[in-house]
Amino acid sequence: MSLRERLGAPSVPPQGLSGQNETGEAAAMPLRPYQTIKAQMHQSLLRRIDLSALENLPAERMRDELRLLVERQLAEENLVLNATERRNLVRDVQNEMLGHGPLEPLLADPGISDILINGAHRIYIERGGRLELTDVSFVDDDHLMKVLDRIVSRVGRRIDESSPMVDARLPDGSRVNAIIPPLALDGPVVSIRRFPATPLRMDNLVGLRSLSEEMAQFLAAAAEAQLNILISGGTGSGKTTLLNILSGFIPAGERIVTIEDAAELRLQQPHVVRLETRPPNIEGRGAIGQNALVRNALRMRPDRIILGETRGAEALDMLQAMNTGHEGSMTTIHANTARDALARLESMIAMGGVDLPMRAARAQIASAVSLVVQANRLADGSRRITSIQEITGMEGEVVTMQEIFAFRQTGVGADGLVQGHFHATGVRPRCWERLSSRGIRLAEALFHPVRRVI
Repeated sequence: MSLRERLGAPSVPPQGLSGQNETGEAAAMPLRPYQTIKAQMHQSLLRRIDLSALENLPAERMRDELRLLVERQLAEENLVLNATERRNLVRDVQNEMLGHGPLEPLLADPGISDILINGAHRIYIERGGRLELTDVSFVDDDHLMKVLDRIVSRVGRRIDESSPMVDARLPDGSRVNAIIPPLALDGPVVSIRRFPATPLRMDNLVGLRSLSEEMAQFLAAAAEAQLNILISGGTGSGKTTLLNILSGFIPAGERIVTIEDAAELRLQQPHVVRLETRPPNIEGRGAIGQNALVRNALRMRPDRIILGETRGAEALDMLQAMNTGHEGSMTTIHANTARDALARLESMIAMGGVDLPMRAARAQIASAVSLVVQANRLADGSRRITSIQEITGMEGEVVTMQEIFAFRQTGVGADGLVQGHFHATGVRPRCWERLSSRGIRLAEALFHPVRRVI
């Protein structure tokens, strides 16, 4: 049975794509812009089928039936299109009705790491660390808003004039942020942070020269030995990617609770509980933030808590969790250096409204966090781990740190690529004994000050 028969489509095609001549026969479609033909074809199909019935069909069957309907309507309307234009029209209409419209080809390209939409007609992509302007566009802002609404509604979010900002995610885990008028002056602005279909592994980062083999071995051992790790870096520096990779070294027998604003982490362990914050409803009530979820997670008997990003009052709750038996917890934070990351933690604790003396806050940080891993995005678009520092305690009112590994930039080549080297500082970390007590043996030569030039 065809889709037309199953969905109760009318037997008489609607008018509007082409007219009829005096004899009642379909007249040939005059040449019109492709976008206009596609939009009218889309609207015509929406009138002919019951969208609620589409939900009961497998995705491939829906695409096949839509293809048949489009081809049938093309024949009925006597449209003058060549074979390539027909294929493109079928594909675009399928994307409009079942996918994300003009974004589908970009989302299908594994080489694209970011999609940046500045209004309906300006769409940029990032490929290999470089921004490029594409020729992809939406018909208008209303078209873009329909696709955006489809994205956010799938994860229980909304975006409108009363709630003009939203964080959401795509089915593949890609992060979506959108802001619309009246806050965005030139039309809806959407940023999509892509994640690879196949999750990266530590050896992939070594192959990409994001860190050295010695740094990789040390970080893997630290994650396995339940050291509390803070990953610091700027926007787009690879913090979440590194967090995903480090979580892969957590033993399968541990119970892990993840907490995120928009679920992005993809842990492979069998015992993972995923929690996600909830935005306020249309009346501005019912919001549940990360701090409430961290407190609740403490009652869920976790071995480790992984917080997608620390950005507010949840900082103190996360530090207390690290200090009260949930060793091996991890989180990320926006900061330009490891020292700045600790300063930001102090600020977040103060912002939480807790009357905690600064010395006590720093003591919490020094006791809770074992390692600070600094990730940076360099001038050529590459992402590198530029510093791994161990927190060693306090001297007076200052949290003390020692650098174990570092990346030093020495220049920029003629091809525009950053030149430099990874090296160990020659300091053997204090956590050496802890690693050994957990049965993790690292060669002492790992920490010898040898340069790895890239």
